[in-house]
Amino acid sequence: MPELSEKCGVFGVVTASPDAARLTYYGLWALQHRGQESSGIASIDAQGIHVRAGAGLVAHVYNEADLVRLKGKMSLGHNRYATSGDSDGAHLQPIVHPEAGFAFAHNGNLPTTDLLEEFLGDHGISTIGMNDSDMMAASIVCYMQSGKTMVDAIEAAWPLFTGAFSCVAMDGVNLVGFRDECGIRPLSLGRMADGFVVASETCAFDTIGAALLRDIKPGEIVSIGPDGVKNRQVRKSRTALDIFEYVYFARPDSMVMGRKVNEVRKQLGRNLAAEFPLKADIVIPVPDSAIPAALGYAEASGMRFDHGFIKNRYIHRTFIRPTQDLRERDVRTKLNPVPEVLMGRDVVVIDDSIVRGTTTGQIVALLYGAGARKVHVLVSSPPVKYPDFYGINTPSQDDLIGANKSVEEIRQHIGAESLGYLSYEGTIQATGHPRNKLNMSCFDGIYPIDIGSRAKTVTAQV
Repeated sequence: MPELSEKCGVFGVVTASPDAARLTYYGLWALQHRGQESSGIASIDAQGIHVRAGAGLVAHVYNEADLVRLKGKMSLGHNRYATSGDSDGAHLQPIVHPEAGFAFAHNGNLPTTDLLEEFLGDHGISTIGMNDSDMMAASIVCYMQSGKTMVDAIEAAWPLFTGAFSCVAMDGVNLVGFRDECGIRPLSLGRMADGFVVASETCAFDTIGAALLRDIKPGEIVSIGPDGVKNRQVRKSRTALDIFEYVYFARPDSMVMGRKVNEVRKQLGRNLAAEFPLKADIVIPVPDSAIPAALGYAEASGMRFDHGFIKNRYIHRTFIRPTQDLRERDVRTKLNPVPEVLMGRDVVVIDDSIVRGTTTGQIVALLYGAGARKVHVLVSSPPVKYPDFYGINTPSQDDLIGANKSVEEIRQHIGAESLGYLSYEGTIQATGHPRNKLNMSCFDGIYPIDIGSRAKTVTAQV
C-alpha cells in the first residue's frame, strides 16, 4: 500500500494465429499491476488496424465480441496509469495512426518535450492537447510518411525523445520493442512455439506460455518480422534501471535484469534485519509488495512471520485516488487488521517505502487500534527525498516527507515506537548489481537522463 504508482505496462506479440489480440489480452491481465486506469489493444491485418480501448481494468474494458473483432497475427496492448496528460479517460493507448498503418504504446515519461514540440511545429503538426506519448508517435509517423521504414523512422526520431521510454510499436510488417539508452523501465523479449512476444515484465510470458529469451538492451531496437528477429543498437547502453522496479513496481514472479524480483525483495528484508536487529513478537508486512521483504526479515531475525492485515483485493491501489481524503478512506477500506495476531504483541511492520507519510501513519494507528503493544516500522528502501521524472507519480519535493523531516521527526509524525530505513548501500547490495547500473534518483537526486527545466524544482538534500 505505498503511495507510489507504476507508469504503465506494454505488451506486443507476433504469432502464426490470426488471434494475436487474445494473447495480448492475457498478457495485459498479467501486467494489470502496472496500470489500472485504462487499457487498450490494437491488432492489424489486411483490412487495417483494429482497436479497442477504454477506462478501467482489463476485466472491464474487453468482452468476447471485442476479441473476435480484433483480428490479426500481430497485436500490441497497453495498461495505463497517467503521469502525463489527463486521467479522465483521455490519452488512451495504444496510439493509432490508421493512415500510416502504425500503432504505438509507451511506458515511461519524457520530462521535457521541447525538441518534439519544435520538430512537430516545423512540420506543421499542432501539439495542442498532445502528451509526451502522442508526440513520440506523431514524430515517428512523420518520418514514416517521408518514406522511411518504421524501424528507420524510430531511429531518426530517437534524438527527440528526452526521457524514459520502453515502447512497442507495429506497422503490420514488423513488431518492434525499444528502450531508452538507460533502460529506466524494463522490457523483455520472449519466444512462443509459433511466434515472439515483447513485454514490460516476464510474468506476462508465463501467462501465455512463452519463454524468456533476453532483455531488450537499453538503446536497442528489436524488430520481429518476415526475416525473423533483428536488432539495431541505436545508442550506446548506459544501464540505469529504476531501483523501484525491484523495491515495489514489478511483480515478484518477474525476472528483471537477470534477477528474480521476489529474491531481491527477500534480500532487502534480510539486510534490514542486519541493520535493525529489533526484539519483538511478530513480523508483519504491509500487503502485498512488502511480503517478500517481511519474509526475509523474519527468516534472518528468527522472528515469527504472520499476516497482520487482511487486504480487500477488490479496491484499487490508494495512489489512484486524486485527493488525500479519498486516499485515506481507501486505506481504511482496503486494509483490515487482525486483532488475534496483534493483540498485546510488539509488532515489526515492514513496508517498502514512505512517500508522504499519511498512509503509514494510518497503518500504525490501525495496528495500535487492534491491540498491538508496540509498533516498530521498518522500510525496505532509503528515504524518498527527490521527485521522479521518469514515470512515477511522486509528488513535488515539498510533499515528500523524507525531504522535509528527519527520521526521528517522521517517526513522531507516524506515531511508531521506532522507525528504520534500509541503507542506500544495503538497498544496492540486495539487487546484486553495482550502483552504476541503477537509477537511484528518488534517493540521491542523481538523474541519469536530463530532466531539463525540472532541475530548477529540485533542492539538494543532506
